[in-house]
Amino acid sequence: MKRISADILISGGGIAGMTAACAFGAAGFKVVCVDPAPPVTVSDTDKSDLRSTAFLQPARNTLKSAGVWAHLEPYAAPLDIMRLADAGGALNEVRTVADFVASEISNEPFAWNLPNWLLRRELLTRIDELDTVTFLTGVETKGITPRTERAHTQLSNQTQVDSKLVLAADGRNSPTRDRLGIDAKTWRFGQKAVVFSVSHTSPHENVSTEIHRDGGPFTLVPLNDRDGKHYSAVVWMEKGPQAAILMALDDDTFMEAANARSCGILGDLQLESRRMVWPIISRLADTLYGPRTALIAEAAHVIPPIGAQGLNMSLTDIQCLLDLSLENPDGIGSPVMLAAYQKARYSDIKMRVTGVNMLNRAAMTGSDTLKALRLKGLQTLHGIAPVRKSLMRKGLGSV
Repeated sequence: MKRISADILISGGGIAGMTAACAFGAAGFKVVCVDPAPPVTVSDTDKSDLRSTAFLQPARNTLKSAGVWAHLEPYAAPLDIMRLADAGGALNEVRTVADFVASEISNEPFAWNLPNWLLRRELLTRIDELDTVTFLTGVETKGITPRTERAHTQLSNQTQVDSKLVLAADGRNSPTRDRLGIDAKTWRFGQKAVVFSVSHTSPHENVSTEIHRDGGPFTLVPLNDRDGKHYSAVVWMEKGPQAAILMALDDDTFMEAANARSCGILGDLQLESRRMVWPIISRLADTLYGPRTALIAEAAHVIPPIGAQGLNMSLTDIQCLLDLSLENPDGIGSPVMLAAYQKARYSDIKMRVTGVNMLNRAAMTGSDTLKALRLKGLQTLHGIAPVRKSLMRKGLGSV
């Protein structure tokens, strides 16, 4: 059996795993990252991920330090305004619009949005630049044996990686979490998200819009213009049976429904990609660590796609672990370090999971009484300037 020595072994080569590899590798740590499948880095295959990710300001800073942002910036669409529109009236008309404007609290956009397939492509480019990172695809983590000083990870290619720390970035159904015997609480909403991209006749003007009605929000997130056309990514959350009906429609009928659901906010929408559907759940691990192992990203927490929180929470996990590693390189993976990670991250993660769960349930309600309460709550939160600014700072991860 071949043996490799490293500082960090990352099990999972999705966006979070590759970002962690870049962050630790750029900081000078020796990293091995493994994943059973190679990343799909084009948009026109059945396996490509057509979702998009909006990176909030703190996440962008992590990407800068990792040397990734220089690769992403040319493709990133800035989000200057987060707009919440309530369309819960009797005729599903927009009853009120609340704009959360980045310039009230910052001289930069809230976030920058990029397609997930492109993120994988540029992260892979950055990994190729780093001599400190070994990225193995087509390779599974078969077992982890933690010892006092190091963890011994057995891979499916007959290799053993001896590392100070293992990062579990292997997704919402994390095999590493299961091996550690860590339970996770799951919330199910009976929802699915239909994901696709559109061109539209009106410019988005760097505004990300969540339109709330029953079933869940319909979110239009800016993408860069190209070929003289305006583009946005769409996440359409609906109850499971309705999502199945939408997916079964032909493209023309589907876009008639999508145009009606968008309330004409960006003019006429035209479908520019295939449609994908994703189950919506929340999940929170009981703890963020085991012996010589830290859970990050969806191995630790899963939330519905509301408020650009999901992957940004994951990058906060990565930055926290990197900071702790840089503070005490000799203590990487130690019980003291892992307990510090738990203390620094768990309460914030739990608060955000709880908050997004509440927002999602409010967004999907069909009750007229609850719709009225949702409208009143939105008007109140937006109408009081100190509350509005505090919410925006909290959304970015600030106090």
